[in-house]
Amino acid sequence: MRVFTQVLFTMYLVVFASLTHAGSKVGYVQMKVIMQSPQSLDVGKKLQNEFKPRNAELEKIAKDIQDKEIAFQKDSPSLSQRDYNIKSKEIEYLKIDLERKRQHQHEDFLIRKQELLNNFQNSINNAVTTLGQNEGYDLILYNTGGYIGPKVDVTDKVLKLIK
Repeated sequence: MRVFTQVLFTMYLVVFASLTHAGSKVGYVQMKVIMQSPQSLDVGKKLQNEFKPRNAELEKIAKDIQDKEIAFQKDSPSLSQRDYNIKSKEIEYLKIDLERKRQHQHEDFLIRKQELLNNFQNSINNAVTTLGQNEGYDLILYNTGGYIGPKVDVTDKVLKLIK
């Protein structure tokens, strides 16, 4: 993988050098800046807001189970063996159900997070394409390069195009 990355980087440098020499217009997008932008942070906030009600519901269920456990421990000395076993199993089933719900929510969260990140990446790609076409760029790179000079940095322009 490391060799592949080095070969790819070398190819970019060769293309970059040949395009620069030919007077071509080249740009670069700093993905680190994009990922720390307000647009990117809005994706995270949207995800948190979407799952806030489900998180609150799970917390309420966990609190209810905890309250039942406390009541069970308090009442257990006066319970018959049969009632003790029934209540104990009931609490265990509630815990298992809660864990299942938590796992399901976690899976839903990961799926939705990936959807939102894919949409954001598509917005970045569309913004880069639009910028390249509208301003006559021959090449716009992102996520590569050892040193990129400020003359070719188009990150701010891409951020303005992402909505």
